[in-house]
Amino acid sequence: MKTLIAPFILALGCASFVAQGQDKSIADSAPKVELEQCYLKGIAEQLRCGTLQVPENYDEPDGKTIGINFAVLPAVRENKQNDPLLILAGGPGQAATELANMIDRTFQSVRQQRDILLIDQRGTGDSHPLSCAMSHVEELVKTDEAIDLAEVAEQCLAKFEDTDLTQYHTVNAIRDFETVRQALGYNQVNLYGGSYGSRAGLVYMREAPDSVRAAVLDAVAPVQVVVGPFGLHGAESFSKLLERCAASEVCSSTFPNLGATYTDLMAQLQANPVPLTVRDPLTNEPVEILVTAGRFSSVMRVGLYHPTTRQMLPYVIERTANGDYIPLTGLFGSTMAQSELYMGLTLSVLCSEDLPRATPELLAADGDNTFIGSRTADAFIEMCSVWPQEQRPDEWFEPVTSAIPTLLLSGELDPVTPPAWGEIAAATLSNSRHLIAPQGAHTIVSHTCANKLVSQFIKDLDLAALDASCLTEQRPQPFILNSNGKGL
Repeated sequence: MKTLIAPFILALGCASFVAQGQDKSIADSAPKVELEQCYLKGIAEQLRCGTLQVPENYDEPDGKTIGINFAVLPAVRENKQNDPLLILAGGPGQAATELANMIDRTFQSVRQQRDILLIDQRGTGDSHPLSCAMSHVEELVKTDEAIDLAEVAEQCLAKFEDTDLTQYHTVNAIRDFETVRQALGYNQVNLYGGSYGSRAGLVYMREAPDSVRAAVLDAVAPVQVVVGPFGLHGAESFSKLLERCAASEVCSSTFPNLGATYTDLMAQLQANPVPLTVRDPLTNEPVEILVTAGRFSSVMRVGLYHPTTRQMLPYVIERTANGDYIPLTGLFGSTMAQSELYMGLTLSVLCSEDLPRATPELLAADGDNTFIGSRTADAFIEMCSVWPQEQRPDEWFEPVTSAIPTLLLSGELDPVTPPAWGEIAAATLSNSRHLIAPQGAHTIVSHTCANKLVSQFIKDLDLAALDASCLTEQRPQPFILNSNGKGL
């Protein structure tokens, strides 16, 4: 059964200046870069942006080049440290500069003394973007079985005939980041990587250890695990939702037998999809959609990513089962409003780095659930069947061993990167500490006190001194019980 994948504006000014304060030995060997005054969406102040040319294929340094786009959110105080916080975006397929507003809010304390460096990974943002709209309006009225994801991927592929897509991988992304770091004169960087960005962080620590002062890996995806098949982890997170609802007197009485209601609803939608009209969240124009089992479970899975939306799911399930689709359309609209991944980069990474390592046994175990089944893995496998692939070295997927000070963060409720993955990474990181937020979901700096812990860690590099009690003391958000938003 197939479903489209549901998913973490640069304006440059005219004045420019050359980066200052560079270490002479680095500046002599690094490419020269000019910074321009610029603005990023959601941030009122003037920032500094630039583009640096790098080889598309590092084995052919005199061949085709691509531009790597970056932005610097300068430190607020004058006595700043010369080791910025480098943001490694998730996905794979998110653009760091497009997350600037959220990053600025989350890491305000870090920015007091350090620049925040945003680099669009090759294939995203303004770094030779591999953009394909994967949620075509005409696809939304098809049944799950009628959607040909291989054809959708082929249409995407046709846009990049002059691009060697096999060069858009994690190791080359780190080479690009290192080129920007050197050009800007930073001797070292501190890393924050969320979700796939945590994997990029581990690769950075392996490929350029001397360049990394410290690392924060949030929602950890170690290099040795396979990313893409998310059925099992989504089902485990959904089971925790059912358990917490059953343990709540008010939730269990309002939504009795919630698990059975969900299973029955999925069976009904599989047999008889429901046509609906919703409003496009960007244009407010009416959009026709067919609510299928695949689309419904996809919206449920995405809803598990954040505590606010996951607490709405029992109400959405119960109302949908009773023929009231208004709550579902609201949740569906919020997923439509999310920024799409740069799907060409997503496929270029996953089709060569992950899916080839997905054994039949892993795929069978991943699909053995009644929540979403094997839908996520099936979708990637179908699209990867037509996407250019290249065999990657086995050593890329060996555990990363490092003594770099590393803070690992996990959410107990995470539907994508479970806390067990954080433990896997920690096993070979000798100078690390793994913190788990009981009420946290995916990338916990966005909805817990973890951002304050990150700020303290980046300042002092003292893992033992971090007081993580704020994570365990956080109270769960109330379940939404009715259309008025009442919760308990």
